[in-house]
Amino acid sequence: MTEEQYLEAVFAMLGEPGWRHADPDAWEALEGELGVVLPADYKRIVDGYGPVQLNDHLYFEHPATERWNLAEEMRSTAQAWSEVSWEGVDLESDPRSSLGIPEIRFGTPDGLIHAVNANGGEAIFLGKGATGRNWRIFVALDDEFYEYDMSFSEWLYRYLIGENVTGPYGSAFVPGPVKLESLPMSAGDDPIAWYGPDRGM
Repeated sequence: MTEEQYLEAVFAMLGEPGWRHADPDAWEALEGELGVVLPADYKRIVDGYGPVQLNDHLYFEHPATERWNLAEEMRSTAQAWSEVSWEGVDLESDPRSSLGIPEIRFGTPDGLIHAVNANGGEAIFLGKGATGRNWRIFVALDDEFYEYDMSFSEWLYRYLIGENVTGPYGSAFVPGPVKLESLPMSAGDDPIAWYGPDRGM
């Protein structure tokens, strides 16, 4: 399938997007700060549903909201991961060679950029590198990086159908419709859960 077909398949599994916080100016400001244009399919999914939690596991922030703000999350993630020393660490899959950079970087155009949060210990990044290749997904887990040479929409589609795309044993398949849950936008805000269409799974 093409990237657009994977994106359509994700929308079909999640149900009609609400576009509650869609804001091109917020994305423009974030991309100006990062120095790179983020993948279009990633932005459409975030705009369509974020801030949201999927299947009690993946958390999507949004750049236009005060709480669950994607720009703040990208900054804090980049700062925290930049403090890790990778010198002398023997990585089975080293993102430096794939990205074409001499050292592991976070929050930079040629480095790893936070994509979504997960509550299973995985850190999920977007990466393009200095090599001119397409965007792809890097998952950091247990001091190892796993690369998935695919678009964000393909990665999310494969994740939702239960493929191992968060490490070698990283299936987080949940049968039935996908569960979506709004993230509280204020202290007194109660999350609201709803479900996508029946998937026959």
